Amino acid sequence: MEKGKLYLVPTPIGNLKDITLRALEVLEKVDMIAAEDTRQSLKLLNHFNIKKPLFSYHKHNEQSKSEDIINKLKEGFNIALITDAGTPGISDPGSVIVSRCIEEDIAFEVLPGATAITTALVYSGLDTTKFVFRGFLPRENKDRNLIIEEMKNYRDTLIIYEAPHRLIGTLEYLLEALGNRRISVCRELTKLHEEIFRGDLLSSISYFNENKPRGEFVLVIEGKTDEEILAEKEALWKDLSIEEHLLKKIESGMSKKEAIKIVAKERNISKKEVYKYSTEI
Repeated sequence: MEKGKLYLVPTPIGNLKDITLRALEVLEKVDMIAAEDTRQSLKLLNHFNIKKPLFSYHKHNEQSKSEDIINKLKEGFNIALITDAGTPGISDPGSVIVSRCIEEDIAFEVLPGATAITTALVYSGLDTTKFVFRGFLPRENKDRNLIIEEMKNYRDTLIIYEAPHRLIGTLEYLLEALGNRRISVCRELTKLHEEIFRGDLLSSISYFNENKPRGEFVLVIEGKTDEEILAEKEALWKDLSIEEHLLKKIESGMSKKEAIKIVAKERNISKKEVYKYSTEI
């Protein structure tokens, strides 16, 4: 018996017009649809007059349901996987069944489509050449601290999701952990009440204290800047004399020649000036 095929189908993150023609074609031709929330997915399918058997596939049953899907695929059924909004596998169920399909050598196809990540990134006006996406931050401070400690030195633009009731607390946490970086707070993307706030963390806290957070949020935060890096480097030597600064570099393993060059660069003075303090070292 020929195996079936799994299709991972992105659905609109707000505006139903963002569904692709290819997504509609796949949803119309598959035998059944696995949905994160069948009630939510029925609204979408009814809107496009698509009638297919639905079964639930969400984070609480992802492991067991993946096995059911694998068995159905082996029986020859073609199945589409959709989530409430966006691309399956991105902060939503999907990665488990993909891994199982690879293990079982079952064909699957990932369709391109709506995702809040790239929409928010482009809206932000921040650097789009490199970015790090971490989904929702953990609720526990210990786990959250580990992630932020890792991320705070990234030069990459940072992207996270947040719920309205946690937004202000998260903004305050980020301000304390990262300093007052630039941020874009994107609310209800592609929906009727879409809103983009651009500013810094301090002004965003003030704004959302005055305007109660509602809806779904994507936070796009500036990565570590050259100015921040320079300030941190300066803090390491600003209380040192030039001779002490040189010694510190040499003790770290640098040659005297290299140390003179680096110290001159960090202090923005001439190598000749630094060299005068190196003769006694």
